[in-house]
Amino acid sequence: MYYGRVNSPNLYYMEPLKLKEIFFQDRDQIFHDEELLKDPYKFCVKWSVLVEEYVQRVLKGMKLECAVASVGSFSRRELSPFSDIDMMFIFDKVQGKDQLIKDCVTQLWDSGIEVSHTVREFSDVKRFLDEDLEAFTQFFETRYIFGNEKIYNEWNSKVLAPLSEKNKLRLIREYFDDLHARYEKYGESAKVLEPNIKYTAGGLRDLQMIEWIYSLKNNLLLTSQEEMTQTQHFLSILKHEKIIIPRALSRLQESYRYLLDARNHLHLLSGRKNDRLEFSFQENIAKVHGMGSDGWHSYMRKYFDSANVIKRFTSTMMKRFYEEITPPISDYLSIQLDDDFSLKGTDIYLTREIKITLSTIMRAFYYAALHNATFDENLRSQIIEAVIDHEEEQTFEPKSSVFFREILKLPKQVGKTLTTMNELGVLGAFLPEFKELVGFFQPGVYHCYTADEHTLLALNNLEKLSEVNSVLGKLFQVIRNKDILYLAVLFHDIAKPISVSGHEIIGGEIGSSIMERLGYGFSEIEKVQFLVRHHLTMEQVAFRRNLNDPSTLNNFTEFFPNSELLDLLYLLTYADLSAVSQVVWTQWKSDLLNELYRKTKTMLDESISGHDLLSNSLREIISGSDIYSEESFKDHLESINDLSYLQHFSTEEINQHIEEIEKGSPVSVFFKEDSVFTTVSVITRDSEALLSRMCGALSINDLNIHDARIFTRKDGIVIDSFNISDFRTNSLVNKEKYKKIANDITLAIENELQITREFSQIKSKWWRIENKLFKRKGKIKIEYEKHDKYTIIDVYSPDRLGLLYQVTRKMNELGLSIYFAKISTKADDVVDSFYILDRNRKKISTDVYELITHELNQTIEEML
Repeated sequence: MYYGRVNSPNLYYMEPLKLKEIFFQDRDQIFHDEELLKDPYKFCVKWSVLVEEYVQRVLKGMKLECAVASVGSFSRRELSPFSDIDMMFIFDKVQGKDQLIKDCVTQLWDSGIEVSHTVREFSDVKRFLDEDLEAFTQFFETRYIFGNEKIYNEWNSKVLAPLSEKNKLRLIREYFDDLHARYEKYGESAKVLEPNIKYTAGGLRDLQMIEWIYSLKNNLLLTSQEEMTQTQHFLSILKHEKIIIPRALSRLQESYRYLLDARNHLHLLSGRKNDRLEFSFQENIAKVHGMGSDGWHSYMRKYFDSANVIKRFTSTMMKRFYEEITPPISDYLSIQLDDDFSLKGTDIYLTREIKITLSTIMRAFYYAALHNATFDENLRSQIIEAVIDHEEEQTFEPKSSVFFREILKLPKQVGKTLTTMNELGVLGAFLPEFKELVGFFQPGVYHCYTADEHTLLALNNLEKLSEVNSVLGKLFQVIRNKDILYLAVLFHDIAKPISVSGHEIIGGEIGSSIMERLGYGFSEIEKVQFLVRHHLTMEQVAFRRNLNDPSTLNNFTEFFPNSELLDLLYLLTYADLSAVSQVVWTQWKSDLLNELYRKTKTMLDESISGHDLLSNSLREIISGSDIYSEESFKDHLESINDLSYLQHFSTEEINQHIEEIEKGSPVSVFFKEDSVFTTVSVITRDSEALLSRMCGALSINDLNIHDARIFTRKDGIVIDSFNISDFRTNSLVNKEKYKKIANDITLAIENELQITREFSQIKSKWWRIENKLFKRKGKIKIEYEKHDKYTIIDVYSPDRLGLLYQVTRKMNELGLSIYFAKISTKADDVVDSFYILDRNRKKISTDVYELITHELNQTIEEML
């Protein structure tokens, strides 16, 4: 195979179908060359050059009055297996050339080369310079392939000619805006768990954009006929111009190589163009690299390191470009911060040559946070290199801890500062325990970011509460020692690399050790340790337990020696959950946490029990309306004997229940909307497997059940309430579906709906939905908790359509009666919590725990 630029004289004509056959053979030979794939740069060049060769072979013999050039990845010689093959037909004037272009493109497609083409003429240069940045970018990133080379050279001259300083400045600013818009869309973190290799921060496009800006500023076309990618050529220029030191260049080149390799393998495994590195592909690529079934952890850790190197370089170069296009600030306006640092505008500079130690770096970050400033390009680069030197030496500098503690005490910019420290590697160098968290990938859970990014996002979300007028905002604003809260956020997941299970216990100990090293006192350490140990407790109680159950409230309140720790834990829980993903922190979860917080706060402040709290609340409700004195109302409430019934339903709804019961209706179904869920309430007579049948009726309508509340009267009439949403959109249920849902529930209650048969009929539809929604298998776990009146069973499982129906049906088969159910969904995973008694209304004997666990495990396994 010819490797390099193909010269026209060596080409010969061949029929398109025959040429297509040979092209595919040559293509497949490259795609299956395992040795070649090990070097992504060589692979991309060889594949790009092969396509160039065949384009020339197809077009040979055609009289072209234009230049044919490659564009985009093709011109950069960075084609991945199924990248778009972009080409440009360049004319001095295009009028009357439509048939020629059509013939060329048809010949190329018939020969197996599926090109995307644009047609340009000389007058387009000025028009697109004014109107379309993306299109104009293509103009100075082309490579001649075939046709009139004179036209191609003249085109390049015309592209560079109008680039006045004013136009360059405008285009560069547009690139800045484009980068921010892309980060907004694809994520500004380089550590998104399922990154877009091209567009996510730290992706291929970051470095490509730096190349474009460099080309603009220097009137330089980067295409080279050497056997290398455009990025390799660009990096060699940076090295020659001494813009980047050899060590940094090596890191950058290796990082770009790693991402290019990932993209090549992703295309081959997908069998199509694909830039989204989803979980399943991460595992498969790791296996291709010989890393074994669990090697994807290591693979992705290195991926995130590489993406961070690219993002860091991009930020440094953007800073450099910004400084070059911005009028300099007079030295007279410079503020001397100390002997080593000065502030000019919003930039911090070194005022003299000094050894950059960790203490020096911490001092610089303190000034940056204090003045809401950034580092100039020189200082930023020196910090990056100094951190690498420090990690090799591994020395602890006591002075650095003083500035770190001062940073945590600042009124603003704490989250922003720690995030930058992490990006530059400073946080991991200063806290070796935190370094283990950097790039840590959490398998089978619901996070969108690596553990370090999640932690810093949580801290930033917490700090944003200073400007929010809400319960959480007001609470945060009056907290005096916010540094204690920030430390709890920093340490809450710090032990996950050691063990995800029990990380809250181990993390408390690690946090204590770090704080001792940093010089904190016993009471401060004790607070942080408490918060880290219990950072999961509040959400577990709020999302899985009955908040109108006195025992639940009493048990939770016993954790807190004072209400200050409750305040701090509430804020920490919010920070943790809000930083998981956009879908995890919902209004429903916010309301549940707030309800638990309010009730616990009252119990602590007034020194009352859960029963007293609920009784007082009930008395307030009853005294607030005359209707509660009516005989029918009293009889109805006494027949239910559950305090939470009055808190769950409004007076109007309870009246409606009484009317329906007095009518003698066999089944009544009501719908209600709030801002988060559609609530469906059902009144009927209790019967065997009733809850299971209703769950089945809801499931076959593609509905997600978030919780189920069961109220049973002494006469056997039940009032069941479900919070539901549409499974696909996680939004309110379309009102047009109400009639069918109500009908299916009625049929299910009357045993006229063959739910098992219905499940079989829609199984293929569910399979398609599940393949789209659920990406990981996850693990099944059954846990039991003691309670005064019930046995509580927590079922941990990957989420599936119809899961609740299958679990409740199996519980019924086992002779278990469900009195309360709560469903907490976390993307691919779900925790179903059930308050259970046996048929004799007694708690479940521990002797049958093993049987129940086995049966539930088997039921869920069959669904998976």
